Amino acid sequence: MSEKGTKSVLREYVEALIVALVLAMVIRTFVVQAFKIPSESMLSTLLVGDHLLGNKFVYGLKWPFTHSYIFKGADPARGDIIIFEYPKDPDVDYIKRIVGLPGDVIELREKQLFRNGAKVEEPFAQYIATIAQDPRCINFGPVTVPENHYFVMGDNRDNSLDSRFWGFVQREAIRAKAWRIYWSSDGTDFRFSRIGRLVE
Repeated sequence: MSEKGTKSVLREYVEALIVALVLAMVIRTFVVQAFKIPSESMLSTLLVGDHLLGNKFVYGLKWPFTHSYIFKGADPARGDIIIFEYPKDPDVDYIKRIVGLPGDVIELREKQLFRNGAKVEEPFAQYIATIAQDPRCINFGPVTVPENHYFVMGDNRDNSLDSRFWGFVQREAIRAKAWRIYWSSDGTDFRFSRIGRLVE
């Protein structure tokens, strides 16, 4: 192959690589993003070592590195599992389940969740205390969720630092809706049965 031909092939590879990188950045910024579960706060819905994709498009598109929307999508709903900026450190991603929408009155009575005065059935929630119980894990509220904010809790209710401890999540701080598990490992063994599982 001539020197000219070699340069042409090299240029094609470089251009393809640049296009691939740009597409990857666009997809990561606007469509989906990968997250890893580091703690037990969402057991048994999500396990430590689950790697999942979050749908960033569903709640709307934001300008990169801002909280300003290009357009707003669907509003988050009760039961959605969301990835969001930890209110005390926006550089840290948290994942919890929405249990309260703007205007909802949230209360815990002897660990039972009540919303707007009605008992909420939650088959996914578990209560396994492994540490000394903070009173807020047992009884909390009532509190009213402010406009444009959400009340979130981990499914592992006795071992979750959530809105009971640090407050509400702003709409603009929500990064994505948890979507599907694409990989899972306990650090030793791969959990193939979890791959592709819808997060709900």
